Amino acid sequence: MTTASSLSHLIEAEAQRFTTEHPRSAAMVCSAAEVWRGGTPMHWMGDWASPSPIFAAQGVGAQITDVDGKLYDDFCLADTPAMFGHGEPAVARAIADQALRGAGFMLPTATAVIVGRLLAERFGLPLWQAATTASDANRAAIRWARAVTQRPVILVFDGCYHGMVDDAFVVLDGGVAVMKPGLVGQVHDLTATTRVAPFNDLAALQAALAPGDVAAVLAEPVMTNCGMILPDPGFHDALRALTQAAGTLLILDETHTLSTGPGGYSRAHGLEPDIFVVGKAIAGGVPAAVWGVTAALSDRMDAAAARIGPGQSGIGTTLSGNALALAAMRAMLSEVMTNAAYDRMLTGAQKLVEDLRGMIAVRALPWSVVQVGARVELILAERPPKNAAEMRETLDDALLSALHLWLINRGVLIAPFHTMMLVSPMTEDAAIDRLVAAVDGFAGALEGLEA
Repeated sequence: MTTASSLSHLIEAEAQRFTTEHPRSAAMVCSAAEVWRGGTPMHWMGDWASPSPIFAAQGVGAQITDVDGKLYDDFCLADTPAMFGHGEPAVARAIADQALRGAGFMLPTATAVIVGRLLAERFGLPLWQAATTASDANRAAIRWARAVTQRPVILVFDGCYHGMVDDAFVVLDGGVAVMKPGLVGQVHDLTATTRVAPFNDLAALQAALAPGDVAAVLAEPVMTNCGMILPDPGFHDALRALTQAAGTLLILDETHTLSTGPGGYSRAHGLEPDIFVVGKAIAGGVPAAVWGVTAALSDRMDAAAARIGPGQSGIGTTLSGNALALAAMRAMLSEVMTNAAYDRMLTGAQKLVEDLRGMIAVRALPWSVVQVGARVELILAERPPKNAAEMRETLDDALLSALHLWLINRGVLIAPFHTMMLVSPMTEDAAIDRLVAAVDGFAGALEGLEA
């Protein structure tokens, strides 16, 4: 068994190696700290396992070069916005062309009509709205759900994350809904209007819906933010049936599960949400998101707006639906997110899954691998958890930190918050081989600590 002391020695050695090999990044974070709080433009950028942030110089395809000249195989892909590769030529051309003609006008463009049709054709919902981020889109969806149903409560699954959405910052602690630890500046008791159920627990879901006050269930089809948790067979059919019986809307946030296929998880598995949300990769990394609704819900939204009357809806931001974002979205939908691109992604992801499982079997490790399309997660437990409570039991912060730092030092980036990996159309088999070899090397190092 690996001891905390031996693991700390490994982390210390890897941290020293990183510091030695990244003098320019270390210097830059000192300079950045003079003008950026914490040394980065957004504090998440400092949440990697490395002793100091890596400063990127450029990204091409599925690789990143940092300011110290280090090359990385990128399986993080900006935590999804670059899922189809960095520096995508079609998106770059579209952005450059639109920037020269104006980034935004507070007016629609002809491209908006084309994008709307592409969205409807791809995802199946007929009517759409644009937002700047999936956080914004989810907030809009929640507001409309409450307006339409005239109900106050939103139901989420324990361990979820849906962006900077207050209603979703509630978890279960010993079976009781509490606000997530660490929330900054939250003055309202979110548990008053947010109910939480464990994922894959249909009895708990039914009980949570029973009071008849739930406006909407907000969910990812596959949970991806507390480790990847797959739905049990039949879960989504039951979720849809239970929400319909309760008069509750179903919002599916496919920002991450867009990795499943061209139409996301919903189209691949025949799901029928009332509202469909997707952000991040939909515009190739340009800040943008969209949310679509059924025709029936759109009619109810019109009726709700008429009932509420004129004034400010509180929904929308100035930059939402701007011309630059829509130009990037058009390029993604028509030229980048193709069936051929998904075929390459899924083939690569399947290779990654098989190779990781092969390595695990050879070493007889108590680890497992889960997959949703081009998204793969290494679980440091023998059986994949079924809900967030089970997932939390598998999480060892020191072990995860050691793994991440080990991979960084061997030229591999994965999502910094857990062990999720994305395969892009640009990811080469050799990069997958290097990733698996690095994980295998880490497993060998752990065995050395145990000897």
